[in-house]
Amino acid sequence: MKKENKKEENYLERRPVRPEHIKWSADEEGIVTLDIENKGFFNRVAQKLFKKPKVSHIHLDKVGSYIWPLIDGEKDIVALGVLVKEHFGDEAEPLYERLAKYFQILESYSFVEWK
Repeated sequence: MKKENKKEENYLERRPVRPEHIKWSADEEGIVTLDIENKGFFNRVAQKLFKKPKVSHIHLDKVGSYIWPLIDGEKDIVALGVLVKEHFGDEAEPLYERLAKYFQILESYSFVEWK
């Protein structure tokens, strides 16, 4: 049996990309709101039966709002962390644990893709 020499990817070296279909805006304080269109059969049923909205508005916190416009597919999570640390200082700690969790949550909702 042959062993594969596959290099394991470091999560923090991944480069996130904002999906083009997600519309977003920022208010005067810089808080980002993602406008997520609720598509699909079950969403249509919920919209008709339970008066659920066609578009959900997801408000990011101040750290998430700072990061969102910086997601460009070029910067990896480590580089984004450097910028967050410069901007928020010790308030961002524990920095990389928080960033990893933030991107895991974004990925779980398909709010971010990887390059």
